[in-house]
Amino acid sequence: MSSDAAGTTQIADGVVAKVAGIAARQVPGVHSIGGGASRAVGALRNAVGQQDHGQGVKVEVGETQAAADLSIVVDYPLSVQKVADDVRRAVADAITQLVGLEVVEINIEVSDIFIAGQDDDDKGDKADAQRVQ
Repeated sequence: MSSDAAGTTQIADGVVAKVAGIAARQVPGVHSIGGGASRAVGALRNAVGQQDHGQGVKVEVGETQAAADLSIVVDYPLSVQKVADDVRRAVADAITQLVGLEVVEINIEVSDIFIAGQDDDDKGDKADAQRVQ
């Protein structure tokens, strides 16, 4: 078959979501991708040795265009807007270069801020208990 052979290529939504997720995770200041429930499921997946690169990413893929929605957690004290802009740029570049689709829209939801050293499990309960003694 020659390189000029006719045919079609279909790219699954999951492929574009993975490309977007990988690109977003590589941006400095992105602590994680996805909201609380999505991150909890991701933690379980990681515990058994699996990883979902498309976690926290929703995409719509057409024949020549793509749009993406991402939910991210940003490291404190970085500029939330700058990190979101950097994610938008990185995801658009990755989808265009690796998948070959025109990116028409990338929406970023910053669902949380990560503060290093803050543990949500027991520290808050201990602090509350000490206040009421």
